[in-house]
Amino acid sequence: MKSCQRLSRYEAQRTPSNAPARVRVCVRLRPSVGTGEGKEAPCVRGVDSCSLEILNVRNNMETMKYKFDAYYSATATQYDVYMGSVQPILHHLLEGQNASILAYGPTGAGKTYTMLGSPEQPGVIPRAVQNLLQMTRDASGDQRKYSVSMSYLEIYQEKVLDLLEPSLRDLPIREDQNHHILVPGLTEREITSFSDFEKHFLPASSNRTVASTQLNNRSSRSHAVLLVYVSQTRGWPPYAQRAAKLCLIDLAGSEDNRRTGNRGVRLKESGAINTSLFVLSKVVDALNKGLPRVPYRDSKLTRLLQDSLGGSAHSLIIANIAPERKYYFETLTSLNFAAKSKQVVNKPFTQETLLDVASKRPCPSSSDAGPEAKRPCPEEEQPSLVEEKPFSSFLPMENLEPALAEKLLHLEALETQQAGAESCALPLLNTPRSERLEFRRLLEETRRELQRLKKKQLEMETKVLQDKEHGRGSWVPAKRQGTAVVLPFQQVQHLENSENEDSIIIVKQKKGGRKKKDSAPGSENKVPSEWEMVLQPELMARTKENILAILNTGSVKDLMALHQIGKKKANRIVAWRGEHGSFEKVEDLGKVEGISAKQVASFLKVNILTNIGNLQ
Repeated sequence: MKSCQRLSRYEAQRTPSNAPARVRVCVRLRPSVGTGEGKEAPCVRGVDSCSLEILNVRNNMETMKYKFDAYYSATATQYDVYMGSVQPILHHLLEGQNASILAYGPTGAGKTYTMLGSPEQPGVIPRAVQNLLQMTRDASGDQRKYSVSMSYLEIYQEKVLDLLEPSLRDLPIREDQNHHILVPGLTEREITSFSDFEKHFLPASSNRTVASTQLNNRSSRSHAVLLVYVSQTRGWPPYAQRAAKLCLIDLAGSEDNRRTGNRGVRLKESGAINTSLFVLSKVVDALNKGLPRVPYRDSKLTRLLQDSLGGSAHSLIIANIAPERKYYFETLTSLNFAAKSKQVVNKPFTQETLLDVASKRPCPSSSDAGPEAKRPCPEEEQPSLVEEKPFSSFLPMENLEPALAEKLLHLEALETQQAGAESCALPLLNTPRSERLEFRRLLEETRRELQRLKKKQLEMETKVLQDKEHGRGSWVPAKRQGTAVVLPFQQVQHLENSENEDSIIIVKQKKGGRKKKDSAPGSENKVPSEWEMVLQPELMARTKENILAILNTGSVKDLMALHQIGKKKANRIVAWRGEHGSFEKVEDLGKVEGISAKQVASFLKVNILTNIGNLQ
């Protein structure tokens, strides 16, 4: 086992910083519980430090062999697991690259113990955080500063919940423009020592949802994710900042409800856990097959682990398995998942941002001047303000009201007194010079526009006087009425030509009745209701004669040519005509069965306007 551990650490240190990195997988076997006979007999056996074999349930004479990056037997300690697989990937965080450690396995296989451990045997999380803080302290110096912060969350029934500040609010998962996964609104705490970490982490761990089942007294009912952020600031040119993230994930175990005896809420929790783990397996399959769509968004867990699987992180999966024969199928499923996970290839890269600190550069000559050294250099200081003209010079004082002009002059006098007392004259218009020049330009344009309008007014007055002298009278503006009457252009033409004998339609004003005031918005542009269109009497009589002739002599087809007369009505008109004779007038159409007087009026209105163009 030691040779394989040394090889993995050596390969990790030789790997180029931005080279593709395969997901590393190690398997840890839980110690056996029980008598070791019957269903409690072991079905897994280690071969060497990287391989193991499991019994083939279809043929007891055969075994299936698996090979991983490391295999830890039941006698391996927490220190062996950490130093052999976890510690070699932490140095990537100081290079600005992400790292991810994930514990996977069925319920009761020892995932939480591997990640948290006990006071006597600390797990991966406390050891990794303590080691990372020590690494940042050792690497810090005058020109390189590190800061470490943490966040802690759980995914419970597809809801992202904050464990540092517990609440029932489901936090969203977002992706920024650089394709980094983040959780807006998640609490973040800065830590400078391991005691700071314990102060925040231990109370938050008690907020995680756990419950008792038939297989585990303290079964995790949610996926717990600890996020540790490492920020590095470089103090020499080119000034830059590196940001890295360490994800420590303790997954809830897959459950067989027939064994756990889950009911009610426990059953609902188990369904959410198994669904998210199934989506996790689908993501791994899609990455291995190179499918165009990877179903990260099908689950909150896989969405949060998008950087860890197929993303930009150095990832490690610790697969925890149980040795007993009664857990054979759960163990086989975990080994198959671990075997296909080690084929996933990530593409880690250094996340570095250049800083613009030229404006904060102190003067070289004032390096030993204490707080004075932070002042900018003289050549970088802003130029002193040029003495400006008073604000009253921009305005035509003779056109302002006397009270306003007096108040403006009084304010300028007070400003001048204050400036003399402080020996720091400031203009009343305390705005940038470009804005003051723009204001002055607009003021000049306004003056020119006023002069142009005044000149135009003088010309109009002169023209009116000349019209009076020649006896043409003058134009007197009409008084404003309550409602302006605006007629369409066509109706105005008809009004002017209404006395013409050749006109077809006469537009005239209604007589009688009380005028209604139209106060609706936009009513000034509508045709007033007191005007109506009336046909000339001769034209109306000729049109009715034509329609009456069609009603008395026309066939069914001719009657259907009229508007609002269908086949049914045409047959009724022909039948009525055969029984009672011809119509004496068009209004007699209302005597036909099925035709009301209102329909006759509408029939006349439509057909009269239509038959105007057919008159000889």
